[in-house]
Amino acid sequence: MSELVRRDPRKAWIARNRLHPQHLEVLAELGGGAVASEWMGPNGVMRRNPHAVGFIGPNGIRRIDRSGAQQAAQAPGRSVEAKDARRHVAIDAPAFMVAVVPDMAGGRLSSHDRDLLGLARQLADADPAQPGAVVAIVFGEHKETAFGEAGIDRLIHLEGERFSGYLPELSVATLQGVDREMAPRYWLLPDSSVGGELGRRLAARLGERPAAQVWQVEADAESATGWRCTARGAAGRNDITRSLPRIVLALAECADPISETRHAAEPINLSHGLPDVLGRIEDMGEVAVDPASVSLAEAEFILSAGNGVKDWDSYHHAAEVLGATKGASRVAVDDGFMPRDRQVGATGTWVSARVYVAVGISGAIQHLQGIQSCDKVVAVNLDEGCDMVKRADLAVIGDASAVLAALVKRVEQYRAEQQENRDAA
Repeated sequence: MSELVRRDPRKAWIARNRLHPQHLEVLAELGGGAVASEWMGPNGVMRRNPHAVGFIGPNGIRRIDRSGAQQAAQAPGRSVEAKDARRHVAIDAPAFMVAVVPDMAGGRLSSHDRDLLGLARQLADADPAQPGAVVAIVFGEHKETAFGEAGIDRLIHLEGERFSGYLPELSVATLQGVDREMAPRYWLLPDSSVGGELGRRLAARLGERPAAQVWQVEADAESATGWRCTARGAAGRNDITRSLPRIVLALAECADPISETRHAAEPINLSHGLPDVLGRIEDMGEVAVDPASVSLAEAEFILSAGNGVKDWDSYHHAAEVLGATKGASRVAVDDGFMPRDRQVGATGTWVSARVYVAVGISGAIQHLQGIQSCDKVVAVNLDEGCDMVKRADLAVIGDASAVLAALVKRVEQYRAEQQENRDAA
């Protein structure tokens, strides 16, 4: 019998086609039981799966699965079986602290925050003999219920009117108090519009030289701190490698989020109390903005329509009632129902909304590429087997017009009840 290894051309084709129903199954077979990140091609060349979790892309960016598989494991509404499957971790006497200040956009941990907490756990758990603890400092009211499942051991929640709104001076003074009381080994903040400013202010107050735009942290025995970090420089054109400093401003996808353990998230209070700071900045509150004037790239809530929408008047009405920015698929734009600047996808605008609602969109590969940075995706479609439904965190199977009409009715009813309660009070 010949010992030549025969290649199955059909399986090789399925392995290259990410949209094939048996794609993951064939990849697992080729990889020996797990989704393959590397495999031998027909010509003896090693092939890499650029969509594998933890894969370092050609431009040096760490790729993390945003398809919903990891996010589903972290969602507060997981089943009891999934929660019990996590390993409980309690650190009673930590050797040191790693402080994290999440953005908490919308009162919840964002995907960027979870990546940052994953990096914090990487630093805290490096030495099993002397484990560290991750302490999170959260300002203002929040809606998060899964701090422990995100990798937090201690939680400092600073609530009240003093911490509502934009108060960077008070926030920095409070973080200085945390630094004096707990002396964290590392400070981790997201390099975002909010966290980036707070981190730079804190570095100036503590006299530290921070590392900004950090996208990778690795152990390095030759480094003074035992770690080295790689950060973006020269407007993102170059990478800068240095020893990991005490204050780190990290980008999204800097590490894998926690998905296998559950930590205590024990609430603690500052023993020295809160600082009395007279701020020079006064927060005048939020300014109402017309969602139609917000660009897709900056929108946080997008209601996007596709070929499945037949009643466009109801769609426009729903967007106005919900206060959502309008988006569209390429088919809807080509048919003239929406302007070209509202097109979402690789051939239109890449979006990073916190909530993306796709109404009547089947999910072409270009469209899925354009929404891969969205935190939560909701799909409304008649076809329960379409790719958008597979990608979505929540899917509603039904007619688009009927679902939008029911949603508008429910929202208007809720607002009317709220108004009645305010009038009665």
